[in-house]
Amino acid sequence: MDPTMIIMIVVMVGIFYFFMIRPESKKKKKLAEMRNSLSIGDTITTIGGIIGKVVAVDTEKVTFETSEDRVRVQVTKWAVSTVGKATEEPK
Repeated sequence: MDPTMIIMIVVMVGIFYFFMIRPESKKKKKLAEMRNSLSIGDTITTIGGIIGKVVAVDTEKVTFETSEDRVRVQVTKWAVSTVGKATEEPK
């Protein structure tokens, strides 16, 4: 193999790492931190679009109230998308 070809392959792998793998792992780490820091009283949005107020937090599950009727829903932590009320639709 030609040394310039090896250098090109290494550069391509480096570019792939910095533009694809590294940002995705940072995003996953930030999401995990957010889900682990949930506390009672937080307003959350699930990946299904349900908005509610947290009333109980377990190691794997979150229970929240969805309305004034005090309907309680229990989901796993990975189903929580955001903390805080979404004010507008994402673009």
